[in-house]
Amino acid sequence: MGTTGKKMQNKAQEAVGKAKEGAGRAMGKDDLRAKGKAEQGEARAKEAARRTKEAVTERVKGKHGS
Repeated sequence: MGTTGKKMQNKAQEAVGKAKEGAGRAMGKDDLRAKGKAEQGEARAKEAARRTKEAVTERVKGKHGS
């Protein structure tokens, strides 16, 4: 999967987490709200890792002229 695909996947996972959090809040279900917040955190961590990997790759390519 390409960079754009992973970015979209992470954004989708974050959106699902927000929906779960909102649903949990609306229904008074703390477990669902917590799962939603956790899912958002996981998506953000994955996106940060993807961006870091992309930055390192670009930096290495720049140094080696490839």
